Amino acid sequence: MEMRTLGATMVVLWACTGCGDDETGSGGGTSTSSSTIASGSGSSNTGSGSGSTASSTSTSTSTSASSSSGGSSLMNFFVTSDTYPDGNFGGLAGADQRCQDLAAAVGEGAKTWRAYLSAFDPPTDARDRIGPGPYYNAAGVMVAADDVELHAMDGDAALFLTETGEMVNGQWSGSPPPNEHDIMTGSNPAGALDFEGTCDDWTSGNGNVKVGHSDGLGPNMNPDPPFSSWNSSHDGSCGNPGSTGGAAKIYCFVGP
Repeated sequence: MEMRTLGATMVVLWACTGCGDDETGSGGGTSTSSSTIASGSGSSNTGSGSGSTASSTSTSTSTSASSSSGGSSLMNFFVTSDTYPDGNFGGLAGADQRCQDLAAAVGEGAKTWRAYLSAFDPPTDARDRIGPGPYYNAAGVMVAADDVELHAMDGDAALFLTETGEMVNGQWSGSPPPNEHDIMTGSNPAGALDFEGTCDDWTSGNGNVKVGHSDGLGPNMNPDPPFSSWNSSHDGSCGNPGSTGGAAKIYCFVGP
């Protein structure tokens, strides 16, 4: 590492051998990054991407909406980063709390979060549990302008991120195993209750449940319907979500 002092500004240059930020575990080699830091101010490296090297210059505090621990001041949508063994979330209330706790862990707990899940009793449509949009992910990127656009779009691994800003393992090129892109919704493509089942309204591991693909892809990266649907791609197992490529993940939105 080389340090040079020029007046009130310190320039730091460093090289890192073996570093890489490709979430699939590939990458490596030597990356070089530089930061210019004004005396008395902090710096924040806010840019990162798969297979790329980040470089930042800051003379004041960062103005990026994203934080290093995930989340964004704009974030009102995410895929849960955690996993469950089955579809028993403790009902809708338990699923909502799951969303709330994960959001709080990245500094977004002041918002009221709701799980995108439909239920039989009382009759509940997932679409009615979320706000009107626009919807932003953990990177501060707009996923959809409103609920109409949201329910007309396909899944997208680069947009449907976890609360920490990570892509969900799936069928996308370079994804690490295991496949976890089956997201439980109990909903049809319009966001209404799907009568195939809701894991006893999210209280058991019995039966089947409608799942969507967060990456909008099927086997061999097939982008055709119904594989492309983010909320209603096919039936999954409440008790063994991994059998079809899931981990009992759910979608979370800020409520209406």
